[in-house]
Amino acid sequence: MERWSNEIFNTPALQHSNTPIMTATRIRTPARPVCGFALYEVLLGVMIFAVGVIALGRAVENCLNASTISAEESVVRQILSDRMAVIQAAPVVPDAEKEFKIDSSYGKITLIQTSAPAELTEPDNTLVSGINLVTLTARWQHGGAPQSKQIQFYVYRSG
Repeated sequence: MERWSNEIFNTPALQHSNTPIMTATRIRTPARPVCGFALYEVLLGVMIFAVGVIALGRAVENCLNASTISAEESVVRQILSDRMAVIQAAPVVPDAEKEFKIDSSYGKITLIQTSAPAELTEPDNTLVSGINLVTLTARWQHGGAPQSKQIQFYVYRSG
């Protein structure tokens, strides 16, 4: 008869026990594939990707619209600047009212020029003559909506 003892605590071991010793066995369940995705996970991923692509498309569309509007306004500013330079360089008093139709790559631009005496006064209430207030207004259509830009400046002509 062999005796087993626990050397650490020096306690007597069981001899001839009637209880059988069973090893713990694990109950096996059917194995689920670990490496694949479920259909709902794939559909969720596709949906997130689609929303991202749609958002990216709208952002690109907004950038293109902003670029087109910026280019249109640049053309209009250049037209207004050119007309202002012509009026300032002319030796005569600007016309009281004049209208121009200008064809551009963005459609027709209507340029309206108005001029009136500025009626400026000195601090002692003396009227200053020879100075005209010129207003240039550009009107055009963008996407069916009317657009306009306006500048005002003074021109002095003696006489």
